[in-house]
Amino acid sequence: MGGTGGVPRVRLPAAYRAAARRSVRVTVAAGAGFYLFLYGFHSADAATYALFAAVALAGLSHIPGTGRQRAAVVARLLPVCLVLITVGTYLSVRTWTATVGMLVIGFALAFSAVGGPRLAGAAPGLQLMYILPSFPPYDPGSLGGRLAGAFVGIVFLVLAETFLLPDPPTVHYRELAGRAADSARLCAEELTGPPFAITARTAQEAQAASTALRSSQVPEAERPAGPSVRDRGLTHTGLATRTLLARLTAPPEQNPGPAAPEAGLVVLRAVQDTARETADRLRGRAPAAGNAHAELLRARTALAAGPDSDISPAALRRNAELLELADAALAMSTAAAIAVRGRAGAAQAAPGRFWYARKRAPQLWWWRMVGHAGNRSVFFQNAVRISLALAAARLIAGVDTLPHGFWVLLATLTLTRTTVRETRSTIRVALTGTLVGALIVAGLFTLVGTGIAVYAAVLPPLMLIAFTLGPVKGIGWAQALFTLVVAMAFAQLAPATWQLAEFRLLDVLTGSAIGAVFGLLAWPRGAHDELRRSMAVLLRGAAENVVATTAQVAAGGVRAPVTAAPGHRSLQHSLGLAEVAYAQFHSEPKGLPCARPGPDPPGSRGPHETDQDSAQDWQATLMAAHHTLWGADRLLVPPERIVVPPLEPEPSAAVSRLGDRVAGRMLLVSARLDPGGDTPKAPVPLRDPDFDGFAVEPPGAPRVYYAAVSWLDALMADLERITGEATATPSRP
Repeated sequence: MGGTGGVPRVRLPAAYRAAARRSVRVTVAAGAGFYLFLYGFHSADAATYALFAAVALAGLSHIPGTGRQRAAVVARLLPVCLVLITVGTYLSVRTWTATVGMLVIGFALAFSAVGGPRLAGAAPGLQLMYILPSFPPYDPGSLGGRLAGAFVGIVFLVLAETFLLPDPPTVHYRELAGRAADSARLCAEELTGPPFAITARTAQEAQAASTALRSSQVPEAERPAGPSVRDRGLTHTGLATRTLLARLTAPPEQNPGPAAPEAGLVVLRAVQDTARETADRLRGRAPAAGNAHAELLRARTALAAGPDSDISPAALRRNAELLELADAALAMSTAAAIAVRGRAGAAQAAPGRFWYARKRAPQLWWWRMVGHAGNRSVFFQNAVRISLALAAARLIAGVDTLPHGFWVLLATLTLTRTTVRETRSTIRVALTGTLVGALIVAGLFTLVGTGIAVYAAVLPPLMLIAFTLGPVKGIGWAQALFTLVVAMAFAQLAPATWQLAEFRLLDVLTGSAIGAVFGLLAWPRGAHDELRRSMAVLLRGAAENVVATTAQVAAGGVRAPVTAAPGHRSLQHSLGLAEVAYAQFHSEPKGLPCARPGPDPPGSRGPHETDQDSAQDWQATLMAAHHTLWGADRLLVPPERIVVPPLEPEPSAAVSRLGDRVAGRMLLVSARLDPGGDTPKAPVPLRDPDFDGFAVEPPGAPRVYYAAVSWLDALMADLERITGEATATPSRP
């Protein structure tokens, strides 16, 4: 802290600075539209919609990203807002039509979160665009003024987000992936020369670059979570890069090392060049002359085509590990090309692993929605919960003709949480804040009376304070200050008395009670149980995949370049549901349902998490599933049709026994994660010191045997990370 002339310079915390910037933008946009229409054109309808349109999309919603990124999202949503206002206006004339509309539209808007964080963040604001015209005055003739007000309010918001107080830039996920690719390049470079080992510093940098790609460490606006080809490709890039780094920084006994044949060094050098090419591509730079991807593919093919005879088991093991490195690097390179160029970058994409690369956007959107149209998806659960709560609130407000019934639905929308425990604690704090705000409003109205000039002067600074302190201080402050804001606005639209504060408190109490009831009835534990259940199902599917893969490796037979190995599609579907549950689990403890967290601080956990949940490496479970899919494809899906002879009896028995053991351990870990009442509480033993199946070297075992053993050993390491048994990587010389 410093300053000039002896005056200390005070720097606000980052959270307050970010909230203040957004508060200025929403205040300017909402206030400009409100005062323009109310005092310039004397249109209360247009003024109301100008105010609430800006507040809905900037105050209630939490669209992640910088101001310019949010402005682009809001501009694209402008036609949707106008349609919702039109539909809400015409359906509002009857309670039953408004209620049915609320049920259908509420579900559709909440379910739109499958499209990624930006749509999920905008959904509450879009809900408000339908809620607002669903209440008196039931006047379709005023639709023109409503649309004009909303249009101007949203345009002002877009301009404010674009030009006022720009946010500091964030690091794009492509840059994070590029940095990780640089780390992979450095690791491969160190492995190609004496002492053929990765230094401790390089290993630490690689670990940090890998961790930076985890979704919990990435600002939500930069997470590639949408269904588009580029988003899927970028997600795949991060996953493949993390896998490559994990293989490169493996402990010394698993390290490819100098790889006695020159072919091994050729592969490592090709991995190095491919990582450099990938980093350049992700940063928008033209790759250096040549095609590193093609060179790596040729080196990998040459290594895989080498003879099985006259080569030691140790060399076969080392070659199998090198093939895993090459496959991870090839996947990283292909995914990066898709992430940068979209469908145009899919020329080298395998149809199984990169099934999405040649699909058009409507197909990908349709499959994303169909994949989550079931009660095991947290997107579906959240959409059902909020749509039922809003429909019930609209019905009760319409039947009982509650004054200012709009506030009932607004309270239901903002106070309903994904877990009953969080809903209960939120409602308690929110009601306290609303009561404090209502008491202040009642006192102010009693003192000022109908002095509209006072309310007009107080509203802008009050909005600045409300939208700065509310997001930072929590739901109690937010409700207290928002009560003051809406009271100051409504007092300018029509004469108001202290009873307005009474109505506000009654409506918030009603709306929060409705939210609590539906939070209790519809999946009351949110993604907590769903996360554990989906991870357990995921590991059971992976275990089935392991057994099927090792059985086919042992039996041999015809191998064809099919789109996916057996069990691939069902496991991929389970993986998608588990990833969504994981993302939901991260978001639940953080503030409003429309708010989405940025990077989680290390060791942070929500109030509904147990100590075991906090320590559990859920990301490792997802990595194990991906690794299962990739390994099965590598072993069973060749680039061209071939006939593979069956293994000799001894290698066949060894690989089958090892596959059964890994699958059994997957089932044990799955049972440990399952939230059912019979979940075992004892630690799950994974590696048995008396079992040496991974070190068995049957006479005459071909390279496919060692490839399968390397894959299964890596899966066991994944399981150790899940249960916390994995040890830290030793320091390198």
